[in-house]
Order: sequence, then structure tokens, then C-alpha cells
Amino acid sequence: MYLNKALVIGNLTRDPEIKSLPSGIQVCTFSLATNRVWKNKEGVKQESADYHNIVVFGRQAETTAQFLRKGASALVEGRMQTRSWDAADGTKKYRTEIVADRIQFGPRPTGSAPTSAKASAGKPAEVSDEAPSIDTIDYPEESISPEDIPF
Repeated sequence: MYLNKALVIGNLTRDPEIKSLPSGIQVCTFSLATNRVWKNKEGVKQESADYHNIVVFGRQAETTAQFLRKGASALVEGRMQTRSWDAADGTKKYRTEIVADRIQFGPRPTGSAPTSAKASAGKPAEVSDEAPSIDTIDYPEESISPEDIPF
């Protein structure tokens, strides 16, 4: 049995770039940084960062390019793939990347507006002093005993 699965959670190091293949399929590429912190033998805190190249296809590529920006956090689930090509100077080049099957966007920083709202940033926003209403479940105040359950 073989398994090729990659799961990374990190922050984008640059804005996503979107392109179209000749077939019309959208392709989005970006880079994700993951950090690692540990203490060495002397007890000194050490830090390391790894950078992962991510490729997304189709409709998910469009939404990724629309909603993610540099510094945003994301969870990427996919498979590892290494491509090779011949460079202009005759050398063979290699690139290992994660081909994403699923991308989950991380939390947005407070105060940031969605992309569509940024276009109307010139309009003043209405500020309300009322707390937003929260949908809650109203539980009955009577107690239920196990004998009341019909099964």
C-alpha cells in the first residue's frame, strides 16, 4: 500500500498568483510558511521556518486567489509532487510542490473586510451600539426523568 498525503498549516508568504491553462482551467500558486520552535541541549530556544510551494486547480483556485492574501493563515491538504524541466542553460531543474485537494482558510484578522467590501471602502460604515443578536436554543425549564423517555 502507498500513501502520498501532505497536510500543512501556515501563513502565506506572498499573494496568490492565478493563471489559466490553455484548456481554460484556473491554476493558483502560492507559498506557505510553517514554523517550528524547540529548545536545544543547552535549553536555548531555537526557531526554524520551512517554505512549501502550493498549487491549486479549478474553482478552488479562483476562491483561493480571491480570499487569501500574504500573511493569511491556511490549512492545505493534498499530495506531494515533483516536477522537472530543462532550463534555458541546459541544466535540469526540479521543483517539489503540494498539489492541493482541499484548502481551509484560517481566521481573518479583526477589522479586515471581505474583498467585495473593500471596493466600497469610501462609503462610511454605520456603527450600531446594539449587540448583535445571537441565535440560541430555548431549553424547557421542566426536568425530564428517564421514565419519560418512550424507548
